[in-house]
Amino acid sequence: MEKLKRISKRYQKFKLGISPQQNLLYGFLSYVFIGTLLLALPIFQKAPIAFVDSLFMATSAVSTTGLVTVPLAESYNLGGQLILLSLFQLGGIGYLTFTTFVILSTTRKITHWHQKILKTEFALPKTITIGIFLKSVILFTVIMEFLGTVLLTVIFTQEGQPFWTALYNGFFHSVSAFCTAGFSLFGDGFVSYTANGWVNVIISLLAISGSLGFIVITDFYLLLRYKAHKLSFTTKIILFGFLFLLTSGTILVFALEPTINQLVGKERFLAAFFQTMSAMTTVGFNSVDFGNFSQAILLVIIFLMYVGASPSGTAGGIKITTLTALIAILKSRIQGNQQVTFLGKAIPQERLSIATSSFIFYSSILVLGCFVITLTNNHKFENLFFEVASALGTVGLSTGITSQLDVLGKLTLIVLMFIGRLGVLTFGFALWHRNNKLFEPCEEEDIAL
Repeated sequence: MEKLKRISKRYQKFKLGISPQQNLLYGFLSYVFIGTLLLALPIFQKAPIAFVDSLFMATSAVSTTGLVTVPLAESYNLGGQLILLSLFQLGGIGYLTFTTFVILSTTRKITHWHQKILKTEFALPKTITIGIFLKSVILFTVIMEFLGTVLLTVIFTQEGQPFWTALYNGFFHSVSAFCTAGFSLFGDGFVSYTANGWVNVIISLLAISGSLGFIVITDFYLLLRYKAHKLSFTTKIILFGFLFLLTSGTILVFALEPTINQLVGKERFLAAFFQTMSAMTTVGFNSVDFGNFSQAILLVIIFLMYVGASPSGTAGGIKITTLTALIAILKSRIQGNQQVTFLGKAIPQERLSIATSSFIFYSSILVLGCFVITLTNNHKFENLFFEVASALGTVGLSTGITSQLDVLGKLTLIVLMFIGRLGVLTFGFALWHRNNKLFEPCEEEDIAL
């Protein structure tokens, strides 16, 4: 007993002695480590799986990416599938979110350490407190995943699946969609449901709800509860940018992609919208084969994966708010203005520093990842570039080459997926043992990045 107490004290001293960024790195790394060990156990496998593939699948789940090197349903039994589901559920809502919520619900008080970690992981405006934010995260997650499960179960039952099979498929895909994890029990993803409007709409609503971010959800919750509350500048930017990119991307895919043009009627529109939505929200589901996409539209999809959706949500990418800040900088410099503004609001210099640093670091890692993976893999460059962008953006879309990569290629994607989930700047500060005040909550009229 005394030995356990000494170990506990040493652990407490260790975690308090490292930066919040390092806490996040070690936290997500522990999820990956435990997940890998569990998935590597033969009792959870239907067929023998190499250790590197177990590591790949665990990292993909924790990072809510959805890239797979082995077919999920054919490789893992029910236990293995539930382990993967648990990993992308935890990865989706964030490190310490659930445990801190339990502590807050029982003691109504969380430690300063918990607050530091959560404020580092979730860039919150000062108008939103940690307590209200956590409650909205858990409550909204439970509600959306429950509704998604019910609706998908009804649809799958109508499609001829036995009730319990439909219920399990509905639950699994509801959680996967909301967490933008992209894991599917169907071998072809949602290709079989290309023309099914209900499946397309439900999956899209779940993915959009998760990817828009808990900042937006909490903001709307406060707006409904308190009449005096106003939507933050961050929420307005996220909504404006998301709608613009989603609409533009859908139009481009609908008009210019030959694979989509072969479809007719509502099926063509649903396919164009679903692929655009999947890239933007980084949910990673597909209703058509990306391996047949033209180079031009692959580039459009890569850009959408690169941007992603909202901070403090389940999506990856550099985030809409970062893209907005970069556009605002460019616009101000072209017009010769010293002050950088967007939608009539000035953006503070420290927020611009985050945006430019994130853009440079993210782009550098993307290029480096492409360089490493092309050293030993001879697939078409656009397919490898697509794979790297999908991994770093934690998207999960693929042109079909993931399982064909060699060990170096798989390890490269593993590192990229992990960095993408952690966040490039958080990863950088964790490596250099730095805590930075740029991660402190922003003012109401600032952009949370």
